[in-house]
Amino acid sequence: MNRNYKKVPTRFGPETRFEVKPVPPAPFRATQETELERLKNRLLLGFLNDLAEPGLIPYVRRAANEAAALAWVTPYPLLAFPGLFEEKAQTALLYAERQNSVRERSAELVFV
Repeated sequence: MNRNYKKVPTRFGPETRFEVKPVPPAPFRATQETELERLKNRLLLGFLNDLAEPGLIPYVRRAANEAAALAWVTPYPLLAFPGLFEEKAQTALLYAERQNSVRERSAELVFV
């Protein structure tokens, strides 16, 4: 046995009881979330139908998700989302256009 071994007396306090109050199954924002998803899908489908190039779809989908995330932290997400989505989608299209031009210039450099 170890020489430094000491027995420590254990003491327990009185038993504590508490009451658990269940959380409501669906908070109010849950209904807003489904409405926001419906709005996002409706605006996204409308935007994608007008889109000429299928290669841009991932950029626009990402923009829709980012806009929904930003709108969700506002007091009125259903009002903020359409403007944010339009702005994010246009920015995403410009970004994709820039990426394509960089890719084309890079391809020319690789083959030289």
